Amino acid sequence: MRLKDKIAIVTGGASGIGRATALTFAREGARVAIADIDADGAARTAAQIGEQAMAIAFDVADEAAWADATRRTVDRFGRLDILANIAGIGFPGTILDLTIDQWNKMIAVNLTGVMLGCQAAIRAITASGGSGAIVNVSSLAGLVGISDVAGYCGSKGGVTTLSKSVALFCAERGLPIRCVSVHPTYVDSEMLNPVADAIGSRQAMIDGMARLVPIGRIATPQDIANAILFAASDEAAMMSGHALVIDGAQLAGPTSAHSKG
Repeated sequence: MRLKDKIAIVTGGASGIGRATALTFAREGARVAIADIDADGAARTAAQIGEQAMAIAFDVADEAAWADATRRTVDRFGRLDILANIAGIGFPGTILDLTIDQWNKMIAVNLTGVMLGCQAAIRAITASGGSGAIVNVSSLAGLVGISDVAGYCGSKGGVTTLSKSVALFCAERGLPIRCVSVHPTYVDSEMLNPVADAIGSRQAMIDGMARLVPIGRIATPQDIANAILFAASDEAAMMSGHALVIDGAQLAGPTSAHSKG
């Protein structure tokens, strides 16, 4: 019960990492507001949890919707302690392939949505007398460049440094709120569907990605949910402004070229 009596909002809770995180938070004792633009998906996740959960359908790029979502969460559960900013979208493409529509959509959801969530959570946590954490899901693509997902890298790189700025803001003003970014490697979730469709085989896609991860597999949504749980819990009380990398040693360095096997 690592989140016993905590109140959390989880965005992107209809699927993938968001759904796994919402379910994990609930198992660990939290009451959870599950947010997603997919109203039916958010409701299905909430139904899996039961009375500890509520579903809120809204667009994370909508400032007024954030104010409403935090108000509804506090009205239902009494306060807010944790925000997990997980909602995200991605389009493959090099800098020359990238369209302005794709760029604007990724910036709106992946970066503007996170910024608005941080603003709303700081206000709600402070006003309701809570304390806790904001966990922003970035990506390995928020730490290094990848030539064929240029726009995604741009949006997630912004999340990395925004999270550090939020952490410093809260610490400098004595607010009892931490902010951490989480950086997954490839995750076997619905977000990879467009890539799988382009390749024509989901298994071929997964096998190809796994060859790039030294431990030999890509992540599951639960792998990332476990990291978010730790970052949100009181066990991480001294962790703020940190980039938590979940990558199976992918960024540790190049694979060996000096030995056999």
